[in-house]
This record gives sequence, structure tokens and C-alpha cells, in this order.
Amino acid sequence: MGAPKYNLIEELKWRGMLHDMKPGTEELLKKEMVKGYVGFDPTADSLGVGNLVQVMTLLHFQKAGHKPYALIGGATGMVGDPSGKSEERNLLNEEALNHNLACQKKQLEKFLDFNCGENSAEIVNNYDWFKDMSFLEFIRDVGKYITVNYMMAKDSVKNRITRKGKTEDREEEEDASGMSFTEFTYQLVQGYDFYYLWKHHGIKMQMGGSDQLGNIITGTDLIRKKGQGEAYAYVTPLIKKADGTKFGKTESGNLWLDPKRTSPYKFYQFWLNAADDDVKNYIRIFTLFSETEILDLEKQQDAEAHKRHLQKALAKDITIRVHSEKDYERAVETSEILFGNSFDAFKSLKPDEIEAAFDENETFRLTKNIFEGEVDPLNLLGEHTSVYKSKTEAKKAIQGNAVSVNKEKINLETKLDKSALLYDKYLLVQKGKKEYFLMVVG
Repeated sequence: MGAPKYNLIEELKWRGMLHDMKPGTEELLKKEMVKGYVGFDPTADSLGVGNLVQVMTLLHFQKAGHKPYALIGGATGMVGDPSGKSEERNLLNEEALNHNLACQKKQLEKFLDFNCGENSAEIVNNYDWFKDMSFLEFIRDVGKYITVNYMMAKDSVKNRITRKGKTEDREEEEDASGMSFTEFTYQLVQGYDFYYLWKHHGIKMQMGGSDQLGNIITGTDLIRKKGQGEAYAYVTPLIKKADGTKFGKTESGNLWLDPKRTSPYKFYQFWLNAADDDVKNYIRIFTLFSETEILDLEKQQDAEAHKRHLQKALAKDITIRVHSEKDYERAVETSEILFGNSFDAFKSLKPDEIEAAFDENETFRLTKNIFEGEVDPLNLLGEHTSVYKSKTEAKKAIQGNAVSVNKEKINLETKLDKSALLYDKYLLVQKGKKEYFLMVVG
């Protein structure tokens, strides 16, 4: 087996990607090529931006000379979401799971090398070892090694049991104040994954987010008690945005790596609009730039904050990696067109590119009859849509020269009709300097 190429733990530390690790982890990673894995949820046919931290964890693991495994939770995907947060259980059959696995693998291949010799990346599916195991086998061969007291002591269990929920007399609703048997035993299932991979694949390391530490340690304890072996782990911090909102989500929902779910333009804009307080963290985690390169970019940012050097470098790097250079260039072009002054340039965009540039909360769908005759902008902005809270507010904005339609300022005498619609269906409204809305007619 090959030797490690550099000290992985030191690399993770300066990047802000190390929250905690089991004693002996750094020594093992310095001594030999280690096999390690991260688990991924297979319930969607695309990974999301929230998964990218762990994808990058595997990428750094491989770059340091170790062998990365992506564990797809096919078995747990068939059980459903054990988190207690979802009323609709996303139960998947084998065909759907295999489809999702294939889609996620294509995305992982943009980061990990699956064909580079002894430390090639691999994908495993826990359905393969759970499908033939009976419940009695599981409680006999796994359950006896972990006590209820041990399981109850985990923060993930304590937090769920003490959470205030619905009253017991509402039988039709799920009782969120309790904890299902499925959720309670989930740490055993995840622990057995680690044990199985240790025994059959020689995997000694599990990585994940800091919220997974308890379940990961269950696995190392199971390996020690059932297999008389030693296993290791390290976890990354959970990313929190400076404004307190959840990382990886926008007002319209999850941000996906699949261009059919999230357009390359929207993906690019997500990173480009990162807050100054967040971007120094993001560029360390989501790119492979060296410490020197990042420090140079930070100096440029400090000297010319308005040019957003960090955001542009981050958005370019991650958009090309997830999508392509061509997609990145088109995203930049779309941004310049949308935020530029030329409506002729905007007209060069295709319909799907226009719609992809706007979130749901920026899009208003109107019936055709509104544009049968002349349309008063006050009615359009303050009544038919919620661009402004009222017609009075819309009137003040128009009088203040703060409203544009199709890149042209409007006044109270302006009237709109069908001829203003691009592709017979789109109207572009600008509120102030930076807020854009799309009217879709029909």
C-alpha cells in the first residue's frame, strides 16, 4: 500500500474543515494509506450544495493519498427519513434507489478519481448487506453490543426526546415530542455500516459532519466490542452563515448540483452573492486553492472590496467543477445581461435561460386577459403582483424614478400592452437598483 502524500489533518485545520477527531486519527493518517468513507442520502437523484462539504472531505482524503469510499444509504433510504421532521416518508424502491445512485455517482466523478490505481474512489450501498439480514439476526448480532443507556446518552437522542411536540390526543398527527423506534435504532444501523465496511473492506476511518459524531462513535465502539478492532474518525464543522440562515438553501429551496434542478446561472449566483463574512470560509472549504493563493485574494479583497475578488474566484472555480467552463461563461454573460442596461442584450437570452434566472419569489405568473388591452403599471405592480405592497407604494416609487420595465424607466403616464412582452410572454421589472422581477403571462 502507498504512503500518504502529506499531513491531511494539518491541511484540514488551516481550511477550517476539522471540528473533532478520535485519538490516534492523525497518527494513522500520517503512517499509511487509509481507507475511509462518508455516507450520503440516496433519496434524491442529485446531491445538493449542502453535500459539498463532505464531497470535499473525500476529495482532500484522496488527494492526500488515501482511498475514499462514498456510502449510499440504500437500506436506510427504503426505511425512510428517521429524523422526525418529515410527515411524508420518502420511501424508495430498489429501482429508484439505483437510479439515484447512478446520478449521484456521475456528480461524484467530477470531484473524485474512480480510476487511479490503489487509492481509486469507490461507491458502496448498505442495501447490499442489509437486504438479506433479518430483524432477529440484527438484534442478536448487533443489538447486544450496545446498551440502551449508551444510546440514550447521545445528544441526538436526548434532543429528540426532550423536544416539545404535539399532544397525544391528536392521533392523526405524528407525536413530535417522542422518538420513533426507527429513529432510536438508526445509530445502530449506521454503526453496523462502519463495522461491516471495517470487516469486509478494511475501512478504518469514517468522516462526516459534527452532527454525525455520536453515530460514528457507535460504529467505532461496535468494531471494538464485536470485532476486537480499532477504528478512527474525524468530523467537519457544520457550516453556518453569518446571518444565521441555513447554508445551501435559498428562498426557493435547496440548491442542487443537477442543472435540471438548479440552473448553472442560479448556482453561480449563489456563490457570487456570498456575504463578505462567509466567503473567506467558503473559499477554503470549497476550492483547492492553496493557502498562499487565498491570502493573496484576501489582500485584493481588502484593498478593493467593491470588486469582490473572493466571490468571483470562488464562483468561477466551483461552477466549472460542478458544471463546465461553458456553463460558467454563460452564467457570467447572463449576469451581465440581467444587471446591465440593454434590453436588446436581454432579448438575446432564450426562454429557458430567462426563467432560470429568477427564483419563484421573483416570478409572477399572470393570466393572458390582463394584457388584452392597456395595462396601468400601478395595477400591475401593486394589485396583480406584490412587487409593491399597494398601488400607493408603487405610485411613490414610480414618481421617485425607481421603477423600470424592460430596462426603461416608467412614469405615471406609461401604459403597457402585449407589444411589451418578450416572446409574447415575458416582462422584466426592475425595482430600485438591484431587485428584478419576471412577469410570465399566459
